[in-house]
Amino acid sequence: MTATRLSPGDQAPDFTLPTADGGRLSLQDLRGRKVVLYAYPAAMTPGCTTQACDFRDSLASLQGAGYQVVGISPDKPEKLAKFVERDALTFPLVGDEDRSVLSAYGAYGEKQNYGKTVVGVIRSTFVIDEEGRIERALYNVKATGHVAKLRRDLGID
Repeated sequence: MTATRLSPGDQAPDFTLPTADGGRLSLQDLRGRKVVLYAYPAAMTPGCTTQACDFRDSLASLQGAGYQVVGISPDKPEKLAKFVERDALTFPLVGDEDRSVLSAYGAYGEKQNYGKTVVGVIRSTFVIDEEGRIERALYNVKATGHVAKLRRDLGID
């Protein structure tokens, strides 16, 4: 089960998914804004918490540069709500329980985990432009230090 990866210039797969606060978020609703969509395996796990808190702590600079941050995982909205509350996350989290959106982005499939090949969420980040096209598709990113590197790559202080 190898994931099909997206490349710069590809149309970002549209989605409408449930959010942590009980609402729904559609990529279409964010047209006209730049979006950082990041895929992570599971809410409230150590690496995913580190990454979410890095995005939270960098949110002002990302938003100042015109980016909306959205996190996506296969978690149920109830678990996402606990994650938001526990870690005071200030950006939307969406749940893709059937993993169809994660798969469409190439962020679900075979990956290496401690030397074994497993099927799961591939920690990834997508920068989507105002027209809904992929500007950057970053796969197998590290939980720690990724947000700082992304900010450097995007020229954001």
